[in-house]
Amino acid sequence: MLNPAVLALSATERLLPLASRVPQRLQRWPLQSALNYLLAQAWRDGCFAGLQGRWLRLQVLDLELCWSLTATPDGLQVHASAPAEVTISGNWRDFLLLASRQEDPDTLFFRRRLRIQGDTELGLMVKNLIDSLDPQQLPAPLWSALQQMGQALSARAG
Repeated sequence: MLNPAVLALSATERLLPLASRVPQRLQRWPLQSALNYLLAQAWRDGCFAGLQGRWLRLQVLDLELCWSLTATPDGLQVHASAPAEVTISGNWRDFLLLASRQEDPDTLFFRRRLRIQGDTELGLMVKNLIDSLDPQQLPAPLWSALQQMGQALSARAG
């Protein structure tokens, strides 16, 4: 019998490439809503203050997806494109390893699996912000799924 995490990872690998076919205007609202819901505690704790009025671009290279994010007094805002000061780019599997805490952010950046371009100081602030987020503040089923998928991906690579 297959492990549920392996099945979820396999399904994700088949479905994620379809995301680039969804128009940016249709991606924006669910992504922004999800980020603001999932990161609400970190927002209340002031973790995103350094991003207020500044733009970060996230690029998922292998999926050809790109979003620009900023912090406002009302929460995180997502736009299809904005003049970003810094871009963090990588492949979706590396972002999954980062989110699931299977890989250290410094390791991913030093190995150039994730890249920072533009305002390096802002990029390092965002990297440290990502590293400081408490995954226990995520809904337990989501954190568990992320961990299991990250472990399955890590085991496959190892």
